[in-house]
Amino acid sequence: MHEGALEVPRIAEAAADVRARTERRARAALVLGSGLGGYADTLADREVVPYEAIRHMPASKIVGHAGNLVFGRVGALDVVAMQGRVHLYEGHSPADVVFGVRLMHHLGADTLVITNAAGGCADGMVAGDLMLIEDHLNLTGRSCLEGPNEDALGPRFPDMSRAYDPALGAIAGEVAAAAGFSLRRGVYAGLLGPSYETPAEIRMLRTLGADAVGMSTVLEVIAARHVGMRVLGVSCITNLAAGISPHALSHDEVTETATRVRDRFSGLLTGVLTRLGRS
Repeated sequence: MHEGALEVPRIAEAAADVRARTERRARAALVLGSGLGGYADTLADREVVPYEAIRHMPASKIVGHAGNLVFGRVGALDVVAMQGRVHLYEGHSPADVVFGVRLMHHLGADTLVITNAAGGCADGMVAGDLMLIEDHLNLTGRSCLEGPNEDALGPRFPDMSRAYDPALGAIAGEVAAAAGFSLRRGVYAGLLGPSYETPAEIRMLRTLGADAVGMSTVLEVIAARHVGMRVLGVSCITNLAAGISPHALSHDEVTETATRVRDRFSGLLTGVLTRLGRS
């Protein structure tokens, strides 16, 4: 677990390890959540760099997170994808949780497409829905910007009033409509985990304005905005939250639902990235 060291030297060392294996560049970065990592296997001209070959790159032990940095293309767009992420609840520091995002920005990406598996708590949601994240609630009690600010990364007090880029969200909505399905829109609440929420906590989150809840994403988005990246966020609603779902929650349900909606999820990402490659 990393605490306290300056990030810029760590990022530079990690980037050197990546460059020792590939000279590929990327304009867009992807973070692929639980059960969604298979999208990286569909990229054209793939080159894979295992996390274990990259200094300081933390590796997740959670099922559905393969642990690779994958370079490739979608249409004319060069992309790099994190095939798996780490979480605060695994014992990682906030800096480690966002390390991959900062590394991909250092490698040239100026746009972040971040995905997650989430529990739905808005009225009318069903497992298998895709939700465009329009805003978030950071309820982890932590921030990746704790401690002295590194001016080489970004400002001390980054603006989060438009954490998720409206223009990218509009593109995602158009792609979904063209594909014949409705893209839900809402607020994502990021909690520490690893236990699922109680029914009382879900009632609280609904009162606060949350439409979906999970254990990732919010710190990574803060880090991305800190360095000036544009962000598109998509939640795969893999289950209904406690008190709404008629049965007990499990990670197996998360991965099974993510697999079931894989084609729709892949089509959405491919459509958005193809559009970006034309711009």
